[in-house]
Amino acid sequence: MAFVLGTLLGSFLNVVIVRLPVMLMQQWRQEARDALALPEEEVARYNLCTPRSQCPSCRQPIAWHDNLPLIGWFKRRGRCAHCQTRISVQYPLIELMAGLLMASVIIVHGATWAALAWSGLCLALLVLAVIDLRTQLLPDIITLPLLWAGLLYQLLFQPYMLENAVVGAMAGYVLLWSFYWLFKWLTKKEGMGYGDFKLLAALGAWLGWTMLPILLMLSAGLGAIIGILLQLSLPRLRGMPLPFGPFLALAGWIAVLFGAPLRAWTGL
Repeated sequence: MAFVLGTLLGSFLNVVIVRLPVMLMQQWRQEARDALALPEEEVARYNLCTPRSQCPSCRQPIAWHDNLPLIGWFKRRGRCAHCQTRISVQYPLIELMAGLLMASVIIVHGATWAALAWSGLCLALLVLAVIDLRTQLLPDIITLPLLWAGLLYQLLFQPYMLENAVVGAMAGYVLLWSFYWLFKWLTKKEGMGYGDFKLLAALGAWLGWTMLPILLMLSAGLGAIIGILLQLSLPRLRGMPLPFGPFLALAGWIAVLFGAPLRAWTGL
């Protein structure tokens, strides 16, 4: 049941991943025009609900039965029913990943309200990871509510951990903020974005400050290994910036699913 619910939510996550960056760009463009006292720009209504799901090539609306998670994409063999243009494999992959994440959380934490909250964290991390990969953005509209949600989770389910979580949120932000300025001072380059600070702060709120060393070691280690492998196998990526958000998200998933063994192994 958790897997099926996860795939259904994954279908919505695809909408957020594709549309939210466009919505933010439209908002920033309008704010820039307002600041320059330019006339308001006429744009078609575009949000998470409008327009309805459609082929990115021919703009034909997608039938409800072709929108079923996993089933719809495989039924059409990854092509539009009208123009036969290929539909990105991202859509079924996100649905599958969301289903697997939610099922894994329920297996590890049980069928509880707390596990439902952990599932929400994992799905939010999935959205942030893919948006960061696609656009190198970690939207505040997701990272900041995720931070407050972590503190609320501790207040409702683990009040004895609230102090740990507050310190985790503050320390998570300050750690990457300090690294950012140290790296910039040494190299005259920006090593990461402000969204990374906020994401680690959110993870600190959910997992507590004692997990921050593990999160940093996991994300930095995985980022280094995957980055080296990508540059060796794909020379065109050499010198290209690699977003850090996906590795923070991956470290967060590992901590949610294997936090207790990791604490025992590291002694933290």
